[in-house]
Amino acid sequence: MAMLKSSPAFLLVAFAFFLCFIMSTGSYVYFQFVQQWPPTNCRVRIKRPCSNPRPLQYFTIHGLWPSNYSNPTKPSNCNGSQFNFTKVSPKMRVKLKRSWPDVESGNDTRFWEGEWNKHGTCSEGSLNQMQYFERSHEMWYSFNITEILKNASIVPHPTQTWKYSDIVAPIKTATKRTPVLRCKPDPAQNKSGPKTQLLHEVVFCYEYHALKQIDCNRTAGCWNNVDIKFQ
Repeated sequence: MAMLKSSPAFLLVAFAFFLCFIMSTGSYVYFQFVQQWPPTNCRVRIKRPCSNPRPLQYFTIHGLWPSNYSNPTKPSNCNGSQFNFTKVSPKMRVKLKRSWPDVESGNDTRFWEGEWNKHGTCSEGSLNQMQYFERSHEMWYSFNITEILKNASIVPHPTQTWKYSDIVAPIKTATKRTPVLRCKPDPAQNKSGPKTQLLHEVVFCYEYHALKQIDCNRTAGCWNNVDIKFQ
């Protein structure tokens, strides 16, 4: 029995169970606060168009995601309390309809429910449901990405392109921290023309308690050396 417990196979199985346990109970190191550009969301939804024919022209919240450096998409769908609409106060709901709307189907409550159940449950030990949404709105309100870019003459344009560093620089100057950009392939890309991508999301990173902003590590999200459109 002693030999079995120390065997590589046993250790591997034990580690796998331990990893599953950690992920299901919400072990994380930092938060990704993800904001999205609604026109890009709708531009890439070719088969299922957005419910609003004219998307909002400012960055809105996608989510607040507890994350790990080894796998930024984890943890998720943890063993926590499921979304309870009554725990989002009427006053906060009004604020969230501006900062955290469902820009695709228009069902804000369902969007909040999905984000809490998938991500919020994994940090419930630090932020209960009310705190999770309040803190997210505060993060959104603290730095207006749309205005930051506008002040740097980066505004939606049908043909102009920017480098990754062009977009990051003014945001970093304003926040004193390094963000991460995420892009989507341009569905209107001319196959014979230069390759381009659409700015989709801007990510801020926060420490474990979601109180202090920290530098983000750049992860895959935009192609290197490919110009970015902001439309």
